[in-house]
Amino acid sequence: MPRQPQPATRPARRRSYDQFCAGARALDAVGDRWTLLIVRELLAGPRRYTDLHADLPGVSTDVLASRLKDMEQGGLVTRRKLPPPAAATVYELTARGHGLLPVLAALAEWGAPALAERRPTDAVRAHWFALPLLGALKGTSTGVLDVRLDEGEFHIRTGEVAAGEPVYGDGPADGADARIVLDAELCLALGRGEPTFAEAVGDGRIEVYGDGALAEELRGA
Repeated sequence: MPRQPQPATRPARRRSYDQFCAGARALDAVGDRWTLLIVRELLAGPRRYTDLHADLPGVSTDVLASRLKDMEQGGLVTRRKLPPPAAATVYELTARGHGLLPVLAALAEWGAPALAERRPTDAVRAHWFALPLLGALKGTSTGVLDVRLDEGEFHIRTGEVAAGEPVYGDGPADGADARIVLDAELCLALGRGEPTFAEAVGDGRIEVYGDGALAEELRGA
């Protein structure tokens, strides 16, 4: 079995903007390339190093190990070993790291207009569409929603999400409260508010399945 790369042991970097400004302090912690995308992946819950590397195409093993070490030292992530039979080391967000969810959601909303056309070199993972969809479902009752796109299937937690609780996950969830089918382009448009979720359901661009309260709410019943 190939040996899993481990974060290098080295002292914390002390790079800073050295400005008494909340924005500058925040960028001291998360301004490095890849850091916020690692947070995006860890919003799905604890992840192994190999899983993170697989879902961050383009990052080198050295850079990923370095960023994880910095994030651990900065109090954004923790590292722990799962009990047997898994016996794997996983990374997970701390409460402070989980607090970056609204930051990432705002960035996804701001960046959505730049996704008008998919470039041939663009990698894609179905769960990357979770953030814009969560913005469109803000105010929805708490539940677990399966989402099916042509790119794949994932699930998200709607409503209030407690700190440390996974926001989304790959594949369908056991016992999901509802399931929707739509395309990725519509998912991005929903993140921009064009159209609203209710409008897309009304004109048939979103199919809603399920008999529970969340499914009825999404149908607008």
